[in-house]
Amino acid sequence: MIPASQLADFFLEAADTLVDDFDVVDFFQSLTDHVALVSGAEATGLVLVDHQGRVRFMAANNESGRMLELYQIQASEGPCLDCVKAGEPVVNADLAHAEGRWPVFAPLAIAAGFQSVHAFPMRLRDQTIGALNLFGSSDTRFEPDDVRVVQALADVATIAILQERSVTRAEALAEQLQGALNSRIAIEQAKGALARANGVSTSEAFDLLRSEARTSRRRLFDVAQSVLASLEHGPEMPEDPEPQRG
Repeated sequence: MIPASQLADFFLEAADTLVDDFDVVDFFQSLTDHVALVSGAEATGLVLVDHQGRVRFMAANNESGRMLELYQIQASEGPCLDCVKAGEPVVNADLAHAEGRWPVFAPLAIAAGFQSVHAFPMRLRDQTIGALNLFGSSDTRFEPDDVRVVQALADVATIAILQERSVTRAEALAEQLQGALNSRIAIEQAKGALARANGVSTSEAFDLLRSEARTSRRRLFDVAQSVLASLEHGPEMPEDPEPQRG
């Protein structure tokens, strides 16, 4: 059972975060971190559907979550795609018995050390705009109450997309979704460029971006654009401190 205290802490933080001019990309990143914490999942990820109906990666709590989402997108199969297509949760899926259902994704996920998966739709009325996905290294099973809780977390992700302006038209929703996805593309480019420039992992580079965004009170997208521009002329972002040599 998901701990009520951790869940209450998350919703309190979400209420404080979802205010005017909040950073939707950073919020999604924090959401995947919190979902992993409250559910015990080893990896979590979030995908959105773009204006052409394609499923696109948006956030993950770690590199494993990112790769599992990309495996599904590249193979055009997997729990998150099934969830988006049907608009219904995929719960308690045992990967050891899922090769018939996902012949490409299931073996890749098992080889990466995962055994179970759950996917929850991000729904707006009759439209599914994305999915929140949880991956376990053991045969993790959710009870009905757990399913309702994680679905509520996916609903918070939907609220985040709608928060900046009231969405009353399909065109407005598509614009919100595409804006978030475009921001993520720039952040991924900056993460890779910063990792190469500083000789660090992409996870460490992303931590540097988030730290700079919070310290300077700028959006991750704005910091990413600054990094991409500045690396052409010289580093602007702080590097990891090196130990002093005597």
